[in-house]
Amino acid sequence: MNDYSLQAHLDSIYSSFPETKRKPVIGITANYGDNMATLNEPYFLQVVKAGAVPVLIPPVADPDVIASTLDRIDGLLLTGGADINPLWAGEEPEAGLGNINAARDLPELLITRLAYNRQMPILGICRGIQTLAVALGGTVIQDIKSKLKHSQQAARNERTHTVRVEKGYTLYNIYNKEQLAVNSFHHQAVADTGEKFIVTATAPDGIIEAMESSEHKPILGVQWHPECMEEEGGKIFEWLVGEAKLFGSARLLHHKFLTIDTHCDTPMFFHQGADFSKRDDKILVDLHKMTDGCQDAAFMVAYLPQPKSGETFADKVDAEWIYSRYEVRGTRCENTSDEDVKITPFAYANAVFDRIEYIVSRNSDYVAIAKTPEELWENKHLGKKSIVLGIENALALEHDVTNIAHFKQRGISYITLCHNGDNDVCDSNRGENIWGGVSPFGADVIKEMNRQGIMVDLSHASEKSFYDALDISDKPIVCSHSNCRALCDHPRNLTDDQLRAIARKGGVVHITLYPGFLCKDGKASILNAMQHLRHAIDIMGIEHVGLGTDFDGDGGICGLRDSSEMLCFTRHLLLERYSEADIEKIWGGNWLRVMKICS
Repeated sequence: MNDYSLQAHLDSIYSSFPETKRKPVIGITANYGDNMATLNEPYFLQVVKAGAVPVLIPPVADPDVIASTLDRIDGLLLTGGADINPLWAGEEPEAGLGNINAARDLPELLITRLAYNRQMPILGICRGIQTLAVALGGTVIQDIKSKLKHSQQAARNERTHTVRVEKGYTLYNIYNKEQLAVNSFHHQAVADTGEKFIVTATAPDGIIEAMESSEHKPILGVQWHPECMEEEGGKIFEWLVGEAKLFGSARLLHHKFLTIDTHCDTPMFFHQGADFSKRDDKILVDLHKMTDGCQDAAFMVAYLPQPKSGETFADKVDAEWIYSRYEVRGTRCENTSDEDVKITPFAYANAVFDRIEYIVSRNSDYVAIAKTPEELWENKHLGKKSIVLGIENALALEHDVTNIAHFKQRGISYITLCHNGDNDVCDSNRGENIWGGVSPFGADVIKEMNRQGIMVDLSHASEKSFYDALDISDKPIVCSHSNCRALCDHPRNLTDDQLRAIARKGGVVHITLYPGFLCKDGKASILNAMQHLRHAIDIMGIEHVGLGTDFDGDGGICGLRDSSEMLCFTRHLLLERYSEADIEKIWGGNWLRVMKICS
């Protein structure tokens, strides 16, 4: 080939199809000085050698630029450079502070936070580990004072001191060594990692040399410069590129099929000022978090607490829900006092749905109510999130089976027959067994739900109620948020026999994220959720499982705390070698099948 013949090079590229393989894209933050954004060669060469495409990210703080950049990359590399201005960590500058680079600080802190929110793999090197710390709740040492010299004048590839590596973490898994000799060129360091990180390597003087996510996320920071350490340094870049491939695969799957959370209690917070259109810390499910986690749909329930003996329903709920219904619908007369408004279960459930519909109407460009699988798909194709309505506790029916038709008209998809206490429909797993299972009225309710096309949800039901309902219903049943009793002996969880029975009927069980239902000590993580999922699959088969988080109903665990972390669940499914077809079933395909049968 003529080295200077452009046509010859093009002919080589187009000699087969496809002309190039799709590789993950790694965005690399640039240094900045003298009106130039620059990047040291070893960074991008290590990325290329590891099998990815490097893209330089200039220090621009424009939110649109940052968000659009993150849409197009699969991993983020935070590079070395000048000190971070301590004001970003809420501290004043000390005498030993070095040169800062004001042009870099805000853009890199912003892109780090946004990449973190999107569950993107991140590698921070030297200044980059400090950026991770400041961006995510940690602090830095402005000037290391130690007998060990951390800022060298040696060649960039010269090892200048050792670090001790903690076993069992990412860095140890990369190198399989408890001690590494590293190069070192810094006088700032991480002082406190914050709660989102754990220290995984230290220098002999105790300086933090590496940290990684404490939330089972692919985020790693090192204080030395592996880009200059040839083959040994390349191993960290291979880790980043491998995680970027995984992230890209997960994101692509979410674009291809529906991802559904079948149970959240977020509406409880809507009348308290929680804003679904903002990234609101008061709630775990909002438009931003659903978008960050690539989640398509949330089944939002009207939760009705069960009064105990001697209590009334009005004693258990916030009357503001009922009052706000009139504000939303504009139906309250001026001469109607609060005392004239009846606080009943039926009115309360309708007030919740009114508020949800009001919120949806205010954000109609981005979210819509869905009542059927077809509407869920239509909303996805239109680029909208879906909210599906449900009722948690058939107390909302007020012992009137005709109210089922009313709620069907409102668009609900399922009714959880009871909550924490027996009602007039059935006994709860936390009740007093007043019916010995499903009541006569409850049998009529189940039959009418079948007729109206509303799914029967048996989460919270007692074991006898469960089997009674299974016998009464001529449609498959669901457990929208339940776990496996074989792994955590809690009455809210299902026995293996119950799992087999619901599978035989064609139903589904969706693993939930309430910590106490995942492990006895309640210190649960995404790893525990995966254990329950695997067990349910072993007992029931892949066609009968899914995820119902119970977000905003005390659900949420380390690694799966809110809707923005849904991609983490897919990452773990890919790590465990589930096929694309199986992941689609888990994320909503199984539920949609039952939803269609029941409709």
